Amino acid sequence: MINAAVLGSPISHSLSPRIHRKAFEILGIPGNYQAFEVTEPAFETFLSTHKPTEWNGFSLTMPLKEAVFGSISGISEISPSAKNIKSVNTIYRKNENWAATSTDLLAFNNLLKLQRSSRVAIIGAGGTARAALGSLDGRVDSVDVLLRNPERKIAMINSAPGIRVEFKDMNAPINGYDVVIQTTPAGAFDSYASALISPSGLLLEALYQPSPTPLSAKYLSANLPIITGKELLVEQALYQIELFTECELDFDLMRTALLAEIASA
Repeated sequence: MINAAVLGSPISHSLSPRIHRKAFEILGIPGNYQAFEVTEPAFETFLSTHKPTEWNGFSLTMPLKEAVFGSISGISEISPSAKNIKSVNTIYRKNENWAATSTDLLAFNNLLKLQRSSRVAIIGAGGTARAALGSLDGRVDSVDVLLRNPERKIAMINSAPGIRVEFKDMNAPINGYDVVIQTTPAGAFDSYASALISPSGLLLEALYQPSPTPLSAKYLSANLPIITGKELLVEQALYQIELFTECELDFDLMRTALLAEIASA
């Protein structure tokens, strides 16, 4: 019996329970996957009372992706890639202890097909943005990062030491890029998107609600390719499902089924 959950705040909108329960059904594995409202101050207490002897793992969303690197105890192992980007979205049972990693980074790596010379812009500098940047390390030469909080610059640079990172204001133009990755919370970029006249390239938007956003609407009207937040959500979940169930997945078949499951959500 698989026992897992998604943690975060707010959490009522999460599609993760539908995704994971459908995966358990397809795999023919008895499983329970819940959603728990957990704030950052309550996270350590939650983890201490939900033992790896009773749970297979947890998916983490805002505001918990960076909390593991604070005073949280009880996690015996954090993957090197997650340490580099200072972001964890997955806690899973390993040898009767908790281990942590970022399947966000693996998902970005799968979804983004790039050339070394590709021009890339990342909007935002939080945990999801660092996962995106970390996935690009060694794959592109440089990335422009649009951010609001200059205190996040060092963490972004450390996420991808092999990339030249140039920081820009949030209102910098985003036309002319081959790839734009939008990672800020709902509404945070809407006023800037309204000023965009000539979008270009591919948009990967981490949000899946609301849909479309003002930014994705601009790309849709220009008939430009978009990787949606639902696609990113499913892609990172595939790796989580493997970790929670210890089953090897056929990613292509499972991806199609899980995207169909949440298509109308």
